[in-house]
Amino acid sequence: MISLAEILVLRGLMPIESLDSVGSSAASDEFLISELTGAGKVTEAQVASARAAQLGIPFVELADYPVDRLAVEMVPTALLRRHEVLPIQVDGNRLIIAMADPGDVIALDDVRASVQLMVHPVLAEQADLRAALARFVRSDGELNDLTSAIVDESSEVDNMSLQVSEASDDDAPVVRFVNLLISQGIQDHASDIHIEPGEHELMVRYRIDGVLHVMQRAPKNIQNGVISRLKIMSDIDIAERRKPQDGRMSVRHADRQIDLRVATLPTVWGEKVVMRILDNTNTAMSIDQLQLLPRNAEVFKASYTKPNGMILVTGPTGSGKSTTLYTTLKAVARPEINVITVEDPVEYRMPGINQVQVNPKAGLTFASALRSILRSDPDVVLLGEIRDHETAQIAIEASLTGHLVLSTLHTNDAPSAITRLIEMDIEPFLVGSALDSVMAQRLARRLCDRCKTAYQPNPQDLIHLGLGYDGSVAPPTLFAPAGCSACSNTGYRGRVALHEIMPVSEEIERLTVSRASSLEIKQTAVAQGMSTLRVDGWDKARLGLTSIEEILRVVA
Repeated sequence: MISLAEILVLRGLMPIESLDSVGSSAASDEFLISELTGAGKVTEAQVASARAAQLGIPFVELADYPVDRLAVEMVPTALLRRHEVLPIQVDGNRLIIAMADPGDVIALDDVRASVQLMVHPVLAEQADLRAALARFVRSDGELNDLTSAIVDESSEVDNMSLQVSEASDDDAPVVRFVNLLISQGIQDHASDIHIEPGEHELMVRYRIDGVLHVMQRAPKNIQNGVISRLKIMSDIDIAERRKPQDGRMSVRHADRQIDLRVATLPTVWGEKVVMRILDNTNTAMSIDQLQLLPRNAEVFKASYTKPNGMILVTGPTGSGKSTTLYTTLKAVARPEINVITVEDPVEYRMPGINQVQVNPKAGLTFASALRSILRSDPDVVLLGEIRDHETAQIAIEASLTGHLVLSTLHTNDAPSAITRLIEMDIEPFLVGSALDSVMAQRLARRLCDRCKTAYQPNPQDLIHLGLGYDGSVAPPTLFAPAGCSACSNTGYRGRVALHEIMPVSEEIERLTVSRASSLEIKQTAVAQGMSTLRVDGWDKARLGLTSIEEILRVVA
């Protein structure tokens, strides 16, 4: 049989000289392929296509393939997930299924026994197959079945919470219902899962790309069981229902450890639970992946490469401040320097970093922790948030005594950070001396690359929107969302950050000392070259990363 390497050579994807290093065994063939893919000389999709040719079966790219949803629904969801196979078409008495390993006879036999049809495999690249499974194989039907099972059980026991204990059976309907809610949220790339009790039902919503979507509506009488189960998983007191509580849990999903931060809130219809999904893959980002425009990247790099000073990242909750700080921390952390963080809570665990979690009940506040760690010989300090005068004062003093301090502040734009610190009773001359730069940030939904459509905007509309377009030249081609299977028909997939970076120049320092308004500081910063959030959004819309509607949605 012709080898994979020979097929790649015939297709012009590999030099013929490479065959000299390949032995006759399949193992040496696979070794060469892994070497070439690791070096970026051939893609996984090209290797998969060659493998399909070697086996004499079709190769499909599922991102563009019109998958028949009726075919998907013929096979139980659990079976599809267990074997990582996807039915894509029914052809008479044949079911066509996409697989990454067509030689998996156990998977083929299980599918054949389930559908009572002949099963014909086609080969798909594994990452493409997993992405398609995430789109087409959802937990909705299974959740509905579990809801019915829980309702049947609850008719026998009045208080559902009595059925849920720390020793709950993993196969119990409530346990499986909660596990599916969490795994589906992670699979859908949600940042938060909201479980909200209503008068007559329990509603589940996922925040995906910054927008909440209703994913599940369940009967009211499963509420206590579901919430009690979540409390047990998060090590929260299940008997306390009158006050808000916080907890944390870890789950395994697709061979990854995912942490979730859990918060409960008493409402008139019962306790609401919000789970923030903390995916540690965000901490693996590089500064380049923040997609700073050239001027912003230059200013920001000049700040974080200094040995001392304060850098603030501002923005509302959920604007990506933590991700930006951790990415910056990764860029500055080296074995020869001591990096210490003080957080509430510690969202992402990073190797080689000393992370401290505040504990107000034990007297460990931001201020007391910061005071203590300054005696631990730090070079770089990350402070989760500046909330009060004492914390701000110590952070300012730390930055003036040879430490690089990174922190966040809740303000609408970069210039407002200066006036906010002064309002905290920090002396203006200290703010001007300590602060090196301020970054304001928002997250806008990223246009789906597969379905975004180009259009020519009206120049007058752009001028009125105040995005930085003055009408002196013809408007550029922009893009609008359309919707396809890859983006769940939303037109957006993922998010892109909009930035406003203000370096504290001598002129801005003088304005700070004279207690100038944030408007005056902003005018000076813009005159010195600062791009506002709207202008940065406009530049990214011109690059086809996002839409005008998204910029207007996230930037006031």
